[in-house]
Amino acid sequence: MIIFIIIIFAIAGFVVSNRLKSKFKKYSQTPLQANLSGAEIAKLMLADNNIHDVQVVCVEGQLTDHYNPANKTVNLSPDVYYGRNAAAAAVASHECGHAVQHATSYTWLNLRSTLVPIQNSASKILNIVLIASFIGYMAFALPIPFIGYIVVGSYSIITLFTVVTLPVEFDASNRALAWVKTRNIVTPTEYEMSKDALKWAAMTYVVAALAALTTLAYYIMVFFGGRD
Repeated sequence: MIIFIIIIFAIAGFVVSNRLKSKFKKYSQTPLQANLSGAEIAKLMLADNNIHDVQVVCVEGQLTDHYNPANKTVNLSPDVYYGRNAAAAAVASHECGHAVQHATSYTWLNLRSTLVPIQNSASKILNIVLIASFIGYMAFALPIPFIGYIVVGSYSIITLFTVVTLPVEFDASNRALAWVKTRNIVTPTEYEMSKDALKWAAMTYVVAALAALTTLAYYIMVFFGGRD
């Protein structure tokens, strides 16, 4: 059953990821009438929100864009940092949306930041238990409920993290889209492109959350569902 779940969501993730890359490739071919690069857009959005302690930097890779609250940096991939198109505008403003969340102590972002070290620890524990549980059970007759509590407890934290990520990502996109529209960074046509690109980016987090919830439900059923 767990293999089936993994395969289903792996396929869903693959489809969404390919769709996302396709959208960004398409919208990267649409030059902005404002002729602003992603870096320029990011710096402008930060300034408009009175954020002066966040740096905009270029990082290697494709779709590696992210905001790092630890060192207060908006990290943009080369295509976004130098890009002057609808896709670059969408990504740059979205990542700055996270910087605005951080500056305004957005509740969901604070919660996700708090969960990061806990989630990392839970992932390590889960991996160790899943690998060693069979050997441990066979060698030491460890009770199944004991293993179940660890697995379900650890995966509950992982699932909570993926769910909490959803409002963080959607809010960042909403802030970004509102700003690029109000600031006239994009035309109406470019706005729709940016909106569509961010929608598919958000879908990757939706798939991850659904996969986590489904897997958690499966583990609960296996360990505590009264199976024969």
